[in-house]
Amino acid sequence: MIKVSVAPEYGLAYDIKVNQTNGGIEISSPPSAAQALAAGHLVVFPTETVYGLGADAENALAVARIYQVKNRPENHPLIIHISNAALVDYWAKEVPNYAHKLMADFWPGPMTLILQRSEAAKDFITGAQNSVGLRVPNNETALLLLSEFEELGGHGVAAPSANRYGAVSPTSTSAVREELGQYLSIDDQILEGETCEVGIESTIIDCTKEQPRILRPGAITAAMIEKSTGIKLSDSDENVPRVSGSDRVHYSPKAKVVIGGQSTAGEGLIAGAQEPTPNGVIRLAAPRTDIEFANQLYAALREADKRGLSVVRVLLPAGAGIAAAIRDRITRSAAK
Repeated sequence: MIKVSVAPEYGLAYDIKVNQTNGGIEISSPPSAAQALAAGHLVVFPTETVYGLGADAENALAVARIYQVKNRPENHPLIIHISNAALVDYWAKEVPNYAHKLMADFWPGPMTLILQRSEAAKDFITGAQNSVGLRVPNNETALLLLSEFEELGGHGVAAPSANRYGAVSPTSTSAVREELGQYLSIDDQILEGETCEVGIESTIIDCTKEQPRILRPGAITAAMIEKSTGIKLSDSDENVPRVSGSDRVHYSPKAKVVIGGQSTAGEGLIAGAQEPTPNGVIRLAAPRTDIEFANQLYAALREADKRGLSVVRVLLPAGAGIAAAIRDRITRSAAK
């Protein structure tokens, strides 16, 4: 074990014991994990999008540990996961009617709403912005955890993806252990679950203006949002809040990601099932639909690194919907 200090940026410091191996972290149950959150520890938990690294959203020390474990920039805000829409009024104010329509239609689900923050949402969560991101995940284990934590007096769990900053998000427990096992404390816990159903991060929608606007594409598409709200999406780029996953370079494996072109022997290939695999090319994924593409994408990128590949070539899906979210992730991944 080694000791590290965290949270100096908030004038806070304490020592934690950190694993130097991938073992020793407790596999938990929702009640036990909720107790760990209440005690100021971190909990890794599954959602329908990717695995999250969670802390009590009102505990500055615990939240600071998220930043330390992920090596995440201090000004990047975190999304608060809540058990139900009734908790929105605790964290946010001046919530527009169209945001309530979105909640009714898509929560629980892969959608994060950016709202005007209330006094409860502190700078260490929001990145010192006047807005806060909220989401109700559509995953039984996650909802049990959030409900158990609420029973203990908690109001929400701050949780970015459970990976080092800028790396590929994990969609399985094994990927979490490979990515973060050496950085977690022996007091932290992991909630096991199935492979994430959606496989890419939630759609982030800015609801701080008269018109909603998408800040990060995901499974909840532009067409779905406009149908729900009856409002045309804004395409303005003025005063855009900082949100997770918006850096030019993100979601990057160690291998170089190349978009399009002809594969050569020794490269990895991620492409739709209709695309052939050239001789000597390692096929990492052959999804039949855009939904399968999103579901398999991050696991395929991680597999490339496991195999020690230098190059992964991705033939992107065309069209709107979740295909746009896939293109967003791969474009950022290839920018490294």
